Amino acid sequence: MPGIVVFGRRWGIASDDLVFPGAFELFIRIIWWIGTMILYTYHKGHFDCNGTGVLHIYLIGLLVVLALIILSLCAIVYVSAQGTITNSGPRRGIPALVYLRALLYIPELVWACLGSFWVSDDSRGCDPATVGAVIAAVVASWIILLFTAVGVLFVFDPLGNPRPQPPTMEPLGVQDTERGEGRQFFSTARSLAVKVWESRLRFLCCCMPQDESYRAAFSSIAQLFTGFFSDTDLVPSDIAAGLALLHQEHDKMELSRDPDVIVDHSPSSPIGEDLETELEKAAHFMKFAAAAYGWPLYIYSHLLTGLCKLSGDCCRSRTADDDIIGGDHLGCHFASILQTTGLQYRDFIFVSFHNQIYEVPFYVALDHKREAILVAVRGTLSLRDVLTDLSAECENLPIEGVTGASYAHKGICQAATYVYKKLVNDGILNQAFSVAPEYKLVITGHSLGAGTASVLAVLLRNSFPTLQCYAFSPPGGLLSKALADYSKDFVISVVLGKDLVPRLSIPNMEDLKRRILKIVSNCNKPKYTILMQGCWYELFGGDPDDFPTEMEERREQQLNRPLLGEESLIIHHSSSYQSLASDDSPAHTPAHVPLFLPGRILHIIEDGPSRRSCFSQVQYRADWSNEMAFRSILISPRMLADHMPDILLKALNTLTSDRPYILCPSSANSQHDPVRSAP
Repeated sequence: MPGIVVFGRRWGIASDDLVFPGAFELFIRIIWWIGTMILYTYHKGHFDCNGTGVLHIYLIGLLVVLALIILSLCAIVYVSAQGTITNSGPRRGIPALVYLRALLYIPELVWACLGSFWVSDDSRGCDPATVGAVIAAVVASWIILLFTAVGVLFVFDPLGNPRPQPPTMEPLGVQDTERGEGRQFFSTARSLAVKVWESRLRFLCCCMPQDESYRAAFSSIAQLFTGFFSDTDLVPSDIAAGLALLHQEHDKMELSRDPDVIVDHSPSSPIGEDLETELEKAAHFMKFAAAAYGWPLYIYSHLLTGLCKLSGDCCRSRTADDDIIGGDHLGCHFASILQTTGLQYRDFIFVSFHNQIYEVPFYVALDHKREAILVAVRGTLSLRDVLTDLSAECENLPIEGVTGASYAHKGICQAATYVYKKLVNDGILNQAFSVAPEYKLVITGHSLGAGTASVLAVLLRNSFPTLQCYAFSPPGGLLSKALADYSKDFVISVVLGKDLVPRLSIPNMEDLKRRILKIVSNCNKPKYTILMQGCWYELFGGDPDDFPTEMEERREQQLNRPLLGEESLIIHHSSSYQSLASDDSPAHTPAHVPLFLPGRILHIIEDGPSRRSCFSQVQYRADWSNEMAFRSILISPRMLADHMPDILLKALNTLTSDRPYILCPSSANSQHDPVRSAP
C-alpha cells in the first residue's frame, strides 16, 4: 500500500499501519485515564495543600484531554483496520483522523507544562501519594511526546514528495510533453534517492576512513538500493506481510509436493568421487573455514569454556609471531585458530587479520592430515565486509580457456584479487611449496570467504591445475554461467537447508519483490490480521491451509472501491519488473547479468518431521544439486540459522559420523527442502 500522505508529503507508513501502535497507545491512555479519575475522585473537594486550584484544573483538564485522545485513538484503530493492503477505500478518513490526533498534542503539551509547574512550585505540603501520582502523569506525558517525536523521525521519508498522478487523456503532442516531463521527474527523483542512500551509508560508516575506495563503494551500493526500491511504493510493513504470506504459501506447496528423483552421485563428478568421500573432505575443511572467523565465533560456539581456553593465549607477548601474524594485536584470533584447527604454530605460513573494504582476512597453513597447503578466507564479520558484500555489480573477469561472458561479483572479485596478489606477488605460496612441495593447494571459506575462495580458485587454476576449493554457503550471485561451469572441475559448494545467502542475488531479489507484490495484491485479509497470524504461525506452527492468501469469492459490492491490484504498487515499470498477471508473461530484458553459485553443489537438508521439540535429535542427509535449484529465495525461520558456520559444521560432522545431534533452538520450525535425494 502506498505510504500515507499527510502534511503535504508521503510518509514511510501506510494507512493500515496504525492498528498496533494505536492499540498500544490506547491501552496506555485508558489505564492513565482510570488512574487519573481515581485520584480526582479520592481527593475531590479536599485538596489540602498549596496550589489546590492549579491541581484541580490540571486533573480536570487532563481527564478531558485523555478522553478526547482515547476517542480519537479508537477511531484511528477502527478505521485503520478496515480494507486490505491494496483496497484503501475504507481507510480514506485516516488523514483527517491523523490531523485531529496531531492537534490534540497541543493541549497535552500545555497540560504537561502545567503539571510540571505545579510539581516544581505548588506541591509543598501535599499528600506524597498525590504528588507521586501527578509526577507520574507528567513524566508519562513527556515520555509519550518524546516517543511521538522519535516515531515521526523514524517514519520520515526524505523522498516523501507526493507521487504524481497519472495524466488524463490529452492530444498526442501534449502526451509526448507529459511523458518527457515524467521521465525528467523520475530521473531527478532517482538522483535524489542515490544521494539520500549515500548519505545514509556515510552516516552508518562515519567511523571509517572516507577515502576514494569507500566513496566509490557508497556510490555503487546507493545505486543498487535505489534501483531496487525506486519502482515500488511498498512500505516496510507491506514487505513483512508479504514475507509471512510467502512462507505459508511455500509450506503449502511442500506439503503437496511429490518426492523428486533420487541422485546418488554428482552428474559431473568422476566415477570414484562419491558423495561420502566429498562429505568427509567437506567436514574436514569446514573446520578451517570456521576457524578463520577468529575468537568471536569460537566464544559463540563455546559459551561456557571458550573464555577459559583462550585466556592463557590472549594478551601475551608475541614478538616471535609478528612475521606471520598481522592485525591481531592481542593474539586472541590466532589462539582461537589454534584451538579450532588443532594445528601447531609451526604449521602456519601466513596469518593476516587486516580488514578493509575489498581486503579480507585469511591465513595459509599446512594441513598434514590431507597433505594440503590450505588457504582459508574469513567470511563477513565487520561493516567493511558488509560493504564488500553489497558491492554487487558485475565485474569483468577474463580467464584463459573460458569461452563466453566471464563476469563476477564486483566486491568479491576485488577481495579475491587482493588475496591473489598477497599469495603470488608476496611469494607466500612459493614459501609454502618450498616447505611442502608434494602437497596440493586447497582453498576454503564460508559466506563472503567462500565467494572469495571460489574466485581465487578460478584465478589460480591455470597455475595450479590440481587445486581444489571447498566453498561453504557461498553467495548466490557470484559467477556468470561460463565461469560457474568452468569451476565445476575444482570447486564444491556446500549449502545447508534453506540458507538465504546462496540464494541471494539481484535477479532473485527482483523475483522476491515480484512475488511479494503479487501475493499482497491477491490477499483478502487486512494487514494486521496477516501479521498476527504470521507471527502465530512462525512461533507455534499450524496448518498453512488455515491462512488463505488468494481472493476467494470476491464480491465487488462489498468493497468501497475496486481492488487496486499489484500494478497500483508500481511507481514506474523498471527493466526488471515483469507483469504479474501471469507467471508465463514474457519478461523485459533483465537489467543485471544473472550470476550463479560456483562449482558443483552439495545440498544438505534436515531429515525428519517438519517441526520438532527443542531438544530433539536432528538428522541430516546430503544430495547433489545444481545452481538452478537456488534461483528463488525461500522464506523460512531457518533461512538465517542455516547460514551460521557452527550449524553447518555440526551438520557435516553429523553426516560423517552417522550420529544425530541435539540442536536448540534452531531445530524448531524446520522444513524439508524441495530437493530430495539419497544420502
